[in-house]
Amino acid sequence: MFDVLVYLYENYFRPDACPDQAQLRRKLTAVGFENEEIQEALSWLDGLASSADSHTGTQGASSMRVFMRAEQEQLGEECIGFVSFLESAGVLPPPMREMVIDRAMAIPGSPVALEDLKIIVLMVFWSLGEEPDALILDELFVDAGDRLIH
Repeated sequence: MFDVLVYLYENYFRPDACPDQAQLRRKLTAVGFENEEIQEALSWLDGLASSADSHTGTQGASSMRVFMRAEQEQLGEECIGFVSFLESAGVLPPPMREMVIDRAMAIPGSPVALEDLKIIVLMVFWSLGEEPDALILDELFVDAGDRLIH
Protein backbone atom coordinates (compact mmCIF):
# COMPACT_ATOMS: atom_id res chain seq x y z
CA MET A 1 0.00 0.00 0.00
CA PHE A 2 2.72 2.49 0.90
CA ASP A 3 4.40 2.00 -2.48
CA VAL A 4 1.16 3.06 -4.17
CA LEU A 5 0.91 6.12 -1.91
CA VAL A 6 4.49 7.14 -2.69
CA TYR A 7 3.81 6.66 -6.41
CA LEU A 8 0.79 8.97 -6.18
CA TYR A 9 2.75 11.56 -4.22
CA GLU A 10 5.57 11.54 -6.76
CA ASN A 11 3.36 11.57 -9.86
CA TYR A 12 0.42 13.82 -8.97
CA PHE A 13 0.81 17.33 -7.64
CA ARG A 14 -2.42 17.14 -5.64
CA PRO A 15 -5.23 14.63 -5.12
CA ASP A 16 -7.46 16.56 -7.52
CA ALA A 17 -4.80 16.04 -10.23
CA CYS A 18 -5.41 12.28 -10.04
CA PRO A 19 -7.74 10.77 -12.61
CA ASP A 20 -11.05 9.29 -11.47
CA GLN A 21 -10.77 6.06 -9.46
CA ALA A 22 -11.50 3.69 -12.35
CA GLN A 23 -8.85 5.27 -14.57
CA LEU A 24 -6.41 5.51 -11.65
CA ARG A 25 -6.88 1.79 -10.92
CA ARG A 26 -6.07 0.97 -14.55
CA LYS A 27 -3.03 3.21 -14.50
CA LEU A 28 -1.73 1.74 -11.23
CA THR A 29 -2.30 -1.79 -12.53
CA ALA A 30 -0.43 -0.93 -15.74
CA VAL A 31 2.49 0.39 -13.67
CA GLY A 32 2.66 -2.99 -11.91
CA PHE A 33 0.85 -2.63 -8.61
CA GLU A 34 -1.26 -5.54 -7.38
CA ASN A 35 -5.06 -5.14 -7.10
CA GLU A 36 -5.01 -5.72 -3.34
CA GLU A 37 -2.47 -2.97 -2.62
CA ILE A 38 -4.29 -0.60 -5.00
CA GLN A 39 -7.57 -1.24 -3.17
CA GLU A 40 -5.93 -0.76 0.24
CA ALA A 41 -4.32 2.51 -0.86
CA LEU A 42 -7.50 3.91 -2.43
CA SER A 43 -9.55 2.96 0.65
CA TRP A 44 -6.93 4.57 2.87
CA LEU A 45 -7.05 7.72 0.72
CA ASP A 46 -10.84 7.82 1.04
CA GLY A 47 -10.34 7.76 4.80
CA LEU A 48 -7.78 10.56 4.46
CA ALA A 49 -10.31 12.72 2.62
CA SER A 50 -12.88 12.04 5.35
CA SER A 51 -10.31 12.84 8.02
CA ALA A 52 -9.48 16.14 6.33
CA ASP A 53 -13.17 17.06 6.31
CA SER A 54 -13.63 16.27 9.99
CA HIS A 55 -10.38 17.72 11.38
CA THR A 56 -9.89 20.93 9.40
CA GLY A 57 -10.22 23.88 11.73
CA THR A 58 -11.15 21.81 14.75
CA GLN A 59 -8.39 22.76 17.17
CA GLY A 60 -6.43 25.86 18.00
CA ALA A 61 -2.70 26.33 17.73
CA SER A 62 -2.20 25.81 21.45
CA SER A 63 -3.98 22.50 21.88
CA MET A 64 -2.31 19.74 23.87
CA ARG A 65 -2.55 16.11 22.76
CA VAL A 66 -2.83 13.22 25.19
CA PHE A 67 -2.50 9.86 23.45
CA MET A 68 -4.98 7.13 24.36
CA ARG A 69 -3.59 3.70 25.21
CA ALA A 70 -4.67 2.25 21.83
CA GLU A 71 -2.88 5.12 20.05
CA GLN A 72 0.24 4.57 22.14
CA GLU A 73 0.26 0.90 21.21
CA GLN A 74 -0.45 1.53 17.52
CA LEU A 75 2.05 4.37 17.11
CA GLY A 76 4.78 3.33 19.51
CA GLU A 77 7.26 5.64 21.19
CA GLU A 78 9.28 6.39 18.06
CA CYS A 79 6.30 7.57 16.02
CA ILE A 80 4.81 9.56 18.90
CA GLY A 81 8.18 11.24 19.35
CA PHE A 82 8.34 12.06 15.64
CA VAL A 83 4.82 13.55 15.65
CA SER A 84 5.79 15.63 18.71
CA PHE A 85 8.98 16.75 16.97
CA LEU A 86 7.04 17.91 13.89
CA GLU A 87 4.49 19.68 16.04
CA SER A 88 7.10 21.44 18.17
CA ALA A 89 8.95 22.49 14.99
CA GLY A 90 5.77 24.28 13.95
CA VAL A 91 5.21 22.28 10.77
CA LEU A 92 2.39 20.02 11.95
CA PRO A 93 -0.49 22.08 13.34
CA PRO A 94 -3.04 20.30 15.54
CA PRO A 95 -5.61 19.59 12.77
CA MET A 96 -2.90 17.99 10.60
CA ARG A 97 -1.56 16.10 13.61
CA GLU A 98 -5.00 14.63 14.17
CA MET A 99 -5.19 13.60 10.52
CA VAL A 100 -1.80 11.86 10.81
CA ILE A 101 -2.89 10.03 13.96
CA ASP A 102 -6.23 9.07 12.42
CA ARG A 103 -4.59 7.61 9.31
CA ALA A 104 -1.88 5.85 11.34
CA MET A 105 -4.60 4.21 13.41
CA ALA A 106 -6.11 2.88 10.14
CA ILE A 107 -2.94 0.91 9.33
CA PRO A 108 -3.11 -2.79 10.24
CA GLY A 109 -0.47 -4.08 12.65
CA SER A 110 1.29 -2.28 15.45
CA PRO A 111 3.36 -0.45 16.11
CA VAL A 112 3.45 1.57 12.89
CA ALA A 113 6.96 1.74 11.45
CA LEU A 114 8.53 5.21 11.49
CA GLU A 115 9.14 5.05 7.73
CA ASP A 116 5.43 4.34 7.19
CA LEU A 117 4.47 7.23 9.47
CA LYS A 118 6.67 9.55 7.42
CA ILE A 119 4.73 8.55 4.30
CA ILE A 120 1.49 9.20 6.16
CA VAL A 121 2.73 12.70 7.06
CA LEU A 122 3.65 13.33 3.41
CA MET A 123 0.23 12.16 2.27
CA VAL A 124 -1.51 14.47 4.76
CA PHE A 125 0.43 17.44 3.35
CA TRP A 126 -0.33 16.21 -0.18
CA SER A 127 -4.05 15.79 0.51
CA LEU A 128 -4.26 19.40 1.68
CA GLY A 129 -2.28 20.69 -1.30
CA GLU A 130 0.57 21.84 0.90
CA GLU A 131 4.27 21.29 0.32
CA PRO A 132 6.39 20.81 3.45
CA ASP A 133 9.46 23.03 3.59
CA ALA A 134 12.81 21.65 2.44
CA LEU A 135 14.09 20.76 5.91
CA ILE A 136 10.97 18.75 6.70
CA LEU A 137 11.12 17.02 3.31
CA ASP A 138 14.68 16.04 4.16
CA GLU A 139 13.50 14.68 7.50
CA LEU A 140 10.74 12.71 5.80
CA PHE A 141 12.82 11.27 2.95
CA VAL A 142 16.33 10.74 4.30
CA ASP A 143 17.01 7.85 6.65
CA ALA A 144 18.68 9.14 9.83
CA GLY A 145 21.42 6.50 9.48
CA ASP A 146 22.33 7.85 6.03
CA ARG A 147 22.88 11.44 7.20
CA LEU A 148 26.37 12.89 7.31
CA ILE A 149 27.18 14.95 10.36
CA HIS A 150 29.33 17.98 9.56
